[in-house]
Amino acid sequence: MGHVVVIGAGQAGSSCVVKLRNSGFEGKVTLIGAETVPPYQRPPLSKAYLLGDMTLERLFLRPESFYSDYDIDLMLGTHVDSIDTAAQTIRVNGDDMAYDSLVLTTGSVPRRLPASVGGALEGVHVVRDLVDVDTMGSRFTKGARVLIVGGGYIGLEAASVASKLGLHVTLVEMGGRILQRVAAPQTSDFFRDLHRSHGVDIREGVGLERLIGDTHVTAAHLSDGSELPVDFVIVGVGIGPATELAEAAGIEIDNGIKTDSHGHTSASNVWAAGDCTSFPYHGTRIRLESVPNAIDQAECVAENIMGADKEYVAKPWFWSDQYDVKLQIAGLNTGYDRVITRRTDEDSVAFWYYKGAELLAVDAMNDPRGFMIGRRLIEAGKSPAPELIENPETDLKALLKA
Repeated sequence: MGHVVVIGAGQAGSSCVVKLRNSGFEGKVTLIGAETVPPYQRPPLSKAYLLGDMTLERLFLRPESFYSDYDIDLMLGTHVDSIDTAAQTIRVNGDDMAYDSLVLTTGSVPRRLPASVGGALEGVHVVRDLVDVDTMGSRFTKGARVLIVGGGYIGLEAASVASKLGLHVTLVEMGGRILQRVAAPQTSDFFRDLHRSHGVDIREGVGLERLIGDTHVTAAHLSDGSELPVDFVIVGVGIGPATELAEAAGIEIDNGIKTDSHGHTSASNVWAAGDCTSFPYHGTRIRLESVPNAIDQAECVAENIMGADKEYVAKPWFWSDQYDVKLQIAGLNTGYDRVITRRTDEDSVAFWYYKGAELLAVDAMNDPRGFMIGRRLIEAGKSPAPELIENPETDLKALLKA
């Protein structure tokens, strides 16, 4: 059956090796991770784990013993130096390791502030892995002053935790509004009001000019001319695909490691899945940063390694937890030209995105029913008339049968 090597021990990597074993693969399986802990969930890092509501062990996707029980060689704290696609080997720990199939699940890397504006000062953090969160965790003390740079979901989730713990929170977004790149103005308005009601100082259209301090950050100079005293800074200005290893090996890159609809890369017997990949989707090419995509794509790759010849059809959905609000998103809103508001009670609301008559996506706040039905409609290619969605008397479930 050969040797399958998976580089990247996150959600995608773990999902791939488990699917291989659960599908009856009897060859050798090696999972290589740079971190020193077993594969774990990342979304709770900036929420439940940072709040202290989730222990380290509960973060783990599976106990470490699981991998030995399933005859998976788990190599932690291990850096892969290079890939030789012609020889079908990787260079690791100074030795060559041969593979029959190689899967790249290298994930993504956070964008950091350049050193020229103070990004290298102590007290400047990103939120991506366990070390990041453990390093900043001790700074979350009541009364501390934190500046959050970036008004996307990572920044807003960090603001929610900091506010809950009694910190003084300022969030700056250089764009015209928070969530500008990913959501409609209605969703931005909802979360702006939510955060301001919890005391977060949100400043839109304001960028960071530079951070000030000798070795540790002490203040921030903003583009509106103001200067803020700060105790620490969280940078949430997006992530990029981790493609360095693949690129050095000559594997084709296109906003991520380029794969076909089956998960093949441009190199023979090399596959990729998760945040690091871009793949075909409805006549275009996209990259999805989400747990569901990491799991589904990695499992599809595992099946294809075993000969399934299966196309990966993405079904995008996402979530975010902030205060007592659970946001659930179905679909992709790219190209929308109309947003329909559906409010069924005081505590829940959903925004339905349309392009012409086509339903593209749903942002549902504390509305799990709206999310689930919206998701099913989108996946089935059904687009109810906007007037039906807007009417609170409409039985959404009945629309699935229409």
